[in-house]
Amino acid sequence: MAVGMPLFFALMMAAGLAAQEPALTLEEAVRLAIERHPDVGKARAASDALKGKIREVRAQALPEITLNSGAMRWRDPSLLNASGLDKFPAELREALVPTPVNLFDYSVTVKQPLFTQGKVGTALRLASVESEGSLAEIGRAQQELALEVAKAFYALLWAERYEVMVAETQRQKERHAEMARVRFRNGVATQVDVLRSEVAVANGAPDLLRAQNAIRQARALLNYYLVRPAGHPTRIAGEFQEKAWEDPNLDGLMQEAARRRPELLRLRIAERSAATQLDLARAESRMRVDFTAHYGVMARLPENLVNSKFVRWTTGVNLTLPVFDGFRRSGLVWQATASQRAARLEREKTEQQIRLSLEQGLDELAAARQTIAAARANLGQAERVLTMMQENYQHGAATTLDVVDAQTALTAARVNLLRGLHDHAVARANLRWAAGRTPWE
Repeated sequence: MAVGMPLFFALMMAAGLAAQEPALTLEEAVRLAIERHPDVGKARAASDALKGKIREVRAQALPEITLNSGAMRWRDPSLLNASGLDKFPAELREALVPTPVNLFDYSVTVKQPLFTQGKVGTALRLASVESEGSLAEIGRAQQELALEVAKAFYALLWAERYEVMVAETQRQKERHAEMARVRFRNGVATQVDVLRSEVAVANGAPDLLRAQNAIRQARALLNYYLVRPAGHPTRIAGEFQEKAWEDPNLDGLMQEAARRRPELLRLRIAERSAATQLDLARAESRMRVDFTAHYGVMARLPENLVNSKFVRWTTGVNLTLPVFDGFRRSGLVWQATASQRAARLEREKTEQQIRLSLEQGLDELAAARQTIAAARANLGQAERVLTMMQENYQHGAATTLDVVDAQTALTAARVNLLRGLHDHAVARANLRWAAGRTPWE
């Protein structure tokens, strides 16, 4: 008992916190998901990596400064190997014995590109273009995540509304079963009526259990996008709305999508990147001019390292002109040209896919509206039939089977209407996403 009580109080506190937690609207759920989900974080990390790439490329245009220092002990017998040394007197040859010496030096070297045939400038443009592409990737990750959150939100909303309908149907079956038992005790109903009504109640219990499981699964999926534990008691606020689409013009939607869809923006940037890659390939293996300067001190004795007599320096301009690179440059140009063509074809294919998704979205939205209209008309008739069957049963003019059939028909009509509202909301979210808008209103 002492172990169980803390657990009990912990569960009660968790339930109290869940009750205090405000219900999320769709817009709030999308905002939380964008702040927390790893897919958006990965896109932002890739953008930060490209910022580092820009700095790396920019370094090619800036001076390179190197500090060098060293200490060496050196013995060089090269004089003894000189030609004609044997003609020298023996006393002189014996005096020419090399002895080890110390050599100390420190220096600074500066290297600055002066002319690179546009290679450095083109590399900077390429890095800048890729940086724009990384921002488009962030927008793409956010937009795709927003759509998935909207679908998960509507799935949870549907599951909760469906569970309410199934529970109401089950209560109707239980009331009818109780009515059948009362009528049987009064001698105005048969035992078959009682058994049929009880079987209907028993058959409805698994449907209620499946509906409750569907709520848990839908909530777990939404919690996944919100980066919450799967069992977190997330509550949502909202209703399915049936709104007419304000702009069914396909060409207008396509123009809007061309402006807003991050995928198309990224592919247009990829085309620009491919064109810049081609310029970079053409600048490869061209003439290059660099300025170099070297200043330092080299001395045999440490005290001479601060003596200006031992200073040495050089300055120069180096010109490099490749004559033959084994067709490396032509190979790079060939690859860049093919990449440019592939980027253009990918953009054209994506535009066709977006146009197709817009057409399908308009069709799905129209079909969902027709489904809702038909379900509403059928729902009124099913409710009227159930009321008539229940009244007839009370007066002995209908059987339990008639009432159960009417209840089943009413449940099917309600489910069809709820499914139509759900499909309409999802189709509208898909169409808004295809046009580059937010999936919520």
